[in-house]
Amino acid sequence: MVMHKYSTEELAAQPIGYWSGVVYRAVTDRIRASLGEEQLTQPHWWTLNHVSGAPGTWDRGRLAEKLLPYADADVDFGPVFDDLISRAWLTEASDGALTLSEAGEAGLVRARDRNALSHALIHDGIAPEQYAACVNVLRRMVANLGGDGNLPR
Repeated sequence: MVMHKYSTEELAAQPIGYWSGVVYRAVTDRIRASLGEEQLTQPHWWTLNHVSGAPGTWDRGRLAEKLLPYADADVDFGPVFDDLISRAWLTEASDGALTLSEAGEAGLVRARDRNALSHALIHDGIAPEQYAACVNVLRRMVANLGGDGNLPR
């Protein structure tokens, strides 16, 4: 799509709420569609990544508490965990510790590959410095409004 050029004054007068909302919907729609090819939702994705990053250290309660701030709506993680267990992508030990199975690791790799294509499309034509500047501006806006502008952990 051709993007028209505008003056700095025209761009600076644009409502950030509108544009951040448009970006949010476009990015999440793209990522959700990509994950959907593997029959995954974003909560599935977050679960797989966190369990993969620290195998055997998460139980359902702690992981759900950690992941809830990522959600844009109330999410019941129980059915997400149950789905991944029923697929044999996730195992739950007798002490409640969650671990990815070989099938789960393979699914995570496939989903990461698909998401990498989405990220490449999102970043197309944007220099890393421009992207970083954009993120820093958004972080500053969040902090200015009393939120946490730090990177998520």
